[in-house]
Amino acid sequence: MKLKEGFITHQIQNTQIMVAAGDAAKHFHGLVRSNETAAFIVDCLKSETNEDTIVDKILEKYDVSREIAAKDVHTVIEKLKSIGALSDTTT
Repeated sequence: MKLKEGFITHQIQNTQIMVAAGDAAKHFHGLVRSNETAAFIVDCLKSETNEDTIVDKILEKYDVSREIAAKDVHTVIEKLKSIGALSDTTT
């Protein structure tokens, strides 16, 4: 899976902002604010990846259990899917 083209992110202090532009804006008309962890997950999704790989990257960066990391990654991914921000491809 991967973040779809047209979803643009910008970092403002400790918050990442994501908006849809171009064709993506035809389906999503909002703004997504992400904390540091969610922004890290979104950044991972800028290239083709999968949930397990993102969880592994979270564990390298943060002092958190695999269970919590997996739950957080899944939650963010499901939210991004619900707004149409992720490609349908899987790895």
